[in-house]
Amino acid sequence: MTYEVSIIIPAYNEEDNINPVFMRVKNVMEEANISYEVIFVDDGSTDKTLERIKDLVTGNKNVRFTSFSRNFGHEAASSCGFRMVQGKAAVLLDADLQDPPEVIPQMYQKWKEGYEVVYGRRSRRQQEPLLKRASSYLFYRVLRLFTNVPIPLDVGDFRLVDRKVVTLFNALPERNRFVRGMFAWIGFKQTAVEYEREARHLGETKYGFIKLGLLSIDALVSFSLAPLRICIAFGLIITAMSFFITLVIVVQRLVWDLNIPGYALMTAGMFFLGGVQLMFLGIIGEYIGKIYKQVQGRPLYIVGESSEDPGNL
Repeated sequence: MTYEVSIIIPAYNEEDNINPVFMRVKNVMEEANISYEVIFVDDGSTDKTLERIKDLVTGNKNVRFTSFSRNFGHEAASSCGFRMVQGKAAVLLDADLQDPPEVIPQMYQKWKEGYEVVYGRRSRRQQEPLLKRASSYLFYRVLRLFTNVPIPLDVGDFRLVDRKVVTLFNALPERNRFVRGMFAWIGFKQTAVEYEREARHLGETKYGFIKLGLLSIDALVSFSLAPLRICIAFGLIITAMSFFITLVIVVQRLVWDLNIPGYALMTAGMFFLGGVQLMFLGIIGEYIGKIYKQVQGRPLYIVGESSEDPGNL
């Protein structure tokens, strides 16, 4: 059967949210009279998330699932979901219900008007700490500044994507994936639907500041050479400064015969240059690490169970 929309829901330890998110999706899609399927991707959960998903698969013919052998991360789970799509369009929706399914019909209407990618833009974020909102605001603007890819501001992974764009997305070979950036890179006709982001339904977020920081680094390194160019520019500036300081010292010594002890300056300069070198090595190491992972050629994820295999139900 060909569905109008495939709804992908990655989940990691979301046992309390599986049934609520499915019921809200079901009610919204049936009320809008849009044929749909729901694809759950269990990202190696250690609670009863997979059991809840299997219960839904047993009672609903339009529900499918894949479960990973371990936790591979949200980007891998999202990519897996897009590879399972059978519908004419696909929606990526988190299981925590912060992105309301009630926005999907608006996205669907925009798609019917001819847009190939319709992303949700957060107009307001309920009950999120000021620090998280501020860091998110800064992240999108820094990313926009340092990349030549027009990644939309204040936009997460919640979006509707035409099937031809899904096919192109699935053909991209990189392992270090930043899903929202990849869809921006693909291009085509895109637009936004604004919505108010809700508070998490139940449970705790799986993305703390450390994970968000690592995702930010992945995004910047995957879509920009700016960090490497900053290293070059900084190196040239330090070289010029060092040459100027040396010239000043030589002139003061030869012209005015000033006895200038330089131990403190030399020591401070050595520590400064050592810190800068280590920082630059870390930036270069990030790029080398990405190359190493890509060259290894390991799969993006490993499937433990799937509804495509009847023996797993």
